[in-house]
Amino acid sequence: MQQRILIVEDEQEIANYLRRGLLLEGYQAIVANDGQAGLAAAREQQPDLVVLDLMLPGIDGLEVARRLRAASDVPIIILTARDAVADRVAGLESGADDYLVKPFAFEELLARIRVQLRRRQSSQQSEVLRFGGLSLDTAARELRVGDRRVELTAKEYELLELFMRHPNQVLTREVIYDRVWGYDFGGESNIIEVYVRYLRQKLEANGEPRLIQTVRGAGYILRED
Repeated sequence: MQQRILIVEDEQEIANYLRRGLLLEGYQAIVANDGQAGLAAAREQQPDLVVLDLMLPGIDGLEVARRLRAASDVPIIILTARDAVADRVAGLESGADDYLVKPFAFEELLARIRVQLRRRQSSQQSEVLRFGGLSLDTAARELRVGDRRVELTAKEYELLELFMRHPNQVLTREVIYDRVWGYDFGGESNIIEVYVRYLRQKLEANGEPRLIQTVRGAGYILRED
């Protein structure tokens, strides 16, 4: 069965270029030219992945990403001319899984699409990870802390899954950037600290012990004291 990719791009030349390239690679490609049309196509077509421009008429790409992420776990790759770190952080925090700056090589976009589709396919295979009082269902993407069900955003889930697949192992910032965000923000971003804080707040909401611990000068580790 062909995998379906939704392209949300208002520049017709780029949209047609992407559509042709994806069709030649064996994907089914759908094009929407603004944010509203993109959201409608996502609801009706149920794509396997979304390629999303940020600068869209009407509803902008960041809002489209937020709404898509609130509704499903479909992988989202943002395409944009904005290359500042703050813009990348905003795109990822809106729910996107990857970020590619224009101009780009189609071969690089294709490689990133394949990575995201493989990740989604593997995450849909049922597996329950357990550590301490945590139980993470990787198929349902559901976390339980003891008997308490905890809602996670897409990036919170990916970060916690990384920790739970490597318990009692120090994960450096570089490893976390690579595995969860796909590239290095360098020292300019505190996005890891922000998401670790979000996770700690949720995992410790009822006074549970701290499991994600800081290893000063090295990174973070999931362990019980």
